[in-house]
Amino acid sequence: MNNRTIHVTQHDMERLRALIASTHGGRGDDRDRPYLATLARELDQAVVVGPDEVPSDVVTMNSRARLRDGRRTWTMTLVFPEDANPEDGAISVLAPLGAALLGCRVGQAVRFRVPGGAERECDILSVLYQPEAAGDLHL
Repeated sequence: MNNRTIHVTQHDMERLRALIASTHGGRGDDRDRPYLATLARELDQAVVVGPDEVPSDVVTMNSRARLRDGRRTWTMTLVFPEDANPEDGAISVLAPLGAALLGCRVGQAVRFRVPGGAERECDILSVLYQPEAAGDLHL
């Protein structure tokens, strides 16, 4: 987890808290359980904002962002676990990278631990699509 201020919309906060609660209740994928505490800690420190208050360069749920890890550049979309498909660049918010990106801004470097414990870092180059900025508040 990084020492940083993240911004999360009220709608995303409600859906993410519900996700955490439902997974603690025994439902959900067991492989996601280790990352629930990390996500909960991130949400505990988040600044909650309305959809019209979130800056357009912040990674929110269902945002598509361009990232660089020093060697390579790629595009990913931050999604809920049921929509995750890493081969298509759809990264779950419960994955270490997903939890690290939530609420961060363009220009920030984010650190995260991959399964196995190694620490990695990547830079947020741009937010190509953000539902709130696009007026897609139903996502």
